[in-house]
Amino acid sequence: MFKIIPYDRKYRDDMLLCYLLAKDAISNNIRLSEDLLDIQGRYFDKGDMFWLALGEDNRVVGMIGTNTISPADMWLKRLFIKPNHKRKGIATALLATAEEWAKTRKIETINTRFASHYAAAPTFYSSKGYIEIGVSNGNRHFAKNIKPI
Repeated sequence: MFKIIPYDRKYRDDMLLCYLLAKDAISNNIRLSEDLLDIQGRYFDKGDMFWLALGEDNRVVGMIGTNTISPADMWLKRLFIKPNHKRKGIATALLATAEEWAKTRKIETINTRFASHYAAAPTFYSSKGYIEIGVSNGNRHFAKNIKPI
């Protein structure tokens, strides 16, 4: 069982550990992304969101953020799940939370980009209605049109 909450600074270190474990499982490029060091400034202060998935033990098991680039367009950021918590519906729930939030903001298109070697990502996003737009600099770009509320 898990729950999704808006980012809370008290989970910062645990969120960073979740991110590093998730990155280690899918890539040899394990570096900390600067935006994760300032969630308040990089997400909330800009009108965007960042959510955490907490497991039964109240530890961070997943995360997702948003980056609004225009009144109708948004990018997903940092959808990562701890390796031992994959295939439990956490990524689906985090994605649904971000999509519902986007609908309330009148967003029409949600974009995401990930490294081509992230093997599970294309299947996951395709199963959620995202369509591949193209590849640029080794990153695959997927997008989904949604109906705002």
